[in-house]
Amino acid sequence: MQQKMIKVITKIINSIGFAIIIGIFILGKTILFYNQTVGEVGIETILNTISFIIVLVAILCALPNRARIVGTIIADIIISILLFADHTYYVYSRTILSVAQITNLQYGEEIAKSIPILLNPVHILYFVDFIILVPLHYIKEIKIEGSKKASKKTIIARSLSGIIGVTIFTVVCIPIAEKSSNSPYVKDIQIKEATIFGYHIFDIKSAFIKNNQTKYKDKETMIKDYEELKSEYNTKYGQVQYDLEGTLKGKNIIIVQLESLQNFVINKKINGKEITPNLNKFFADNIEFTNMYMQSYTTTADSEHSTLTSTYPVENGMAFSRYYTNTYDDLFKEFNANNYNTSYIHGNEAKFWNRGNVYKKLQVDNLILKEQLEEQEYINGFLSDETVYQQSVEKIAEFEQPFISFVVAASSHIPFELEGLQDRSKVNIDVGKYKNTFFGNYLEAANYADYAFGVFVEGLKEKGLYDDTAILVYGDHNGLNMYEEDMLEFLKTDRELTDVDIRLNFANVVGGFKIPGVSNLKIEKPVGKLDIKPTLAYLCGIEDGFSLGSNMFGSKDFVCLNNEIIITDKYYYDEGWYIRETGETIDIESADEELKNKLNTYYENMKIELDISNSIVHNNLLSLEK
Repeated sequence: MQQKMIKVITKIINSIGFAIIIGIFILGKTILFYNQTVGEVGIETILNTISFIIVLVAILCALPNRARIVGTIIADIIISILLFADHTYYVYSRTILSVAQITNLQYGEEIAKSIPILLNPVHILYFVDFIILVPLHYIKEIKIEGSKKASKKTIIARSLSGIIGVTIFTVVCIPIAEKSSNSPYVKDIQIKEATIFGYHIFDIKSAFIKNNQTKYKDKETMIKDYEELKSEYNTKYGQVQYDLEGTLKGKNIIIVQLESLQNFVINKKINGKEITPNLNKFFADNIEFTNMYMQSYTTTADSEHSTLTSTYPVENGMAFSRYYTNTYDDLFKEFNANNYNTSYIHGNEAKFWNRGNVYKKLQVDNLILKEQLEEQEYINGFLSDETVYQQSVEKIAEFEQPFISFVVAASSHIPFELEGLQDRSKVNIDVGKYKNTFFGNYLEAANYADYAFGVFVEGLKEKGLYDDTAILVYGDHNGLNMYEEDMLEFLKTDRELTDVDIRLNFANVVGGFKIPGVSNLKIEKPVGKLDIKPTLAYLCGIEDGFSLGSNMFGSKDFVCLNNEIIITDKYYYDEGWYIRETGETIDIESADEELKNKLNTYYENMKIELDISNSIVHNNLLSLEK
């Protein structure tokens, strides 16, 4: 019986049936991927996916026996790893990998720390066929037949197979892949329209023709549309809600970017203790932005890019790593021109996210990275927040005034384990049943980040710098997965959370501002990172250059993310419109004319903003030479 089974297996492996069976496995894995990421897909997506797999199988079947077997196994391994990587990345960032991110492999050690946390038992299914193939490798009785001289019939069959594969790829698959260009900013839609395989084919093509998706190729046309958009915004949102123009003229400014701090931790307690007591007090005493949103589902570097340039980032970290030579009307340029001393402080190496080159290009007066700081305590490989804050206070106190200083914290970085923290008593909350879970670690990391921020505030007070200095604080991006189960349990209120609540929570980061003379102010309209530069220019009486953001104290009632998400005070858009308060869908076709026009205007303005921003980053359109 055993010998009979081995004979059957040997026959299958040495036939085209092996490639067909693996093709069926790949189809199953791909459908699993859709189900676990972008959700339900239509029959067209499934049929298009089958087309890509038929092409693969047809090309494999055109190969001689040994080459076919090896090629089939290699293709299976590559596709399985790709689907696994896309799925894992999607869990954390709600987007799909791009070939452009290959340069991020230099941060491999940092990336590797995050992977175990994102793993799910379902990921095993991407490699289920390996459980069969690997043991077969060790059964000596199974022989792979060498390539014999092919008969005329075999040659014709192989040729037809290859022709079929190339024809389907040319006539069907390439047009499918091109559908990715229909929604250049929304990868979920690209995948649904072009399949995951079509998305990656088009993505690879775009990596070599980097500006083929940009709307604007020349500065003049872009500026014309930009000025029309800003004129519309000035007419519609020109009236300020709070008249603070010039209140910071000549005053010192500190920007603090907090790592992975989502807004839900503010004013929350666990087992009777506040998670973020220092931030709670800071926001309560000053200005709190309850609806501050990250404007991309990506990295710390992208948050810095948006803050400094008031444009949207492109692929994960690419604005810093690939387009660092670009010219912008950046925050440091504008404040340098108005005789402010400028500085940037971060407890990591100059090479990480290419910050050394980025900030040299931005002409910062004082670039202070790990190399310029004393090495005292490390957390997760970065200088600890407390170390960075203590030394920042010493450095800032020596700067010529007025100054604007950008300080970036990092200790509450994924995986949130605070590895290297020397005194664990600085984490003073009891997370109870969440102890040693991903969510529990996150709460403890947030609590430590808050402790360190308190150290920074006290240090500024001791140096006599606190009272008359403006301090803007915000979180760079999400820390937890969108549907983190423990977090959702923790967030449960009197009513069930809608899916819109959950999506908004994911993008909602901490935000607050200390402006001397302004206290106890809560601003609930949506604001984002792009709004920081124009707001500081407004407050300091400085002429702002190119900015896609708006004054936070004005009346603009929406912000956008770089994947075509729109957040307004009442509505939410993500491949369709929703009512924020109830989570109900809005049928745009049957909506009354006033609402339909309002929502369509939001969408059109979002598209203009993203088209302008994307063109600027890819084509360096703000350069004087353009």
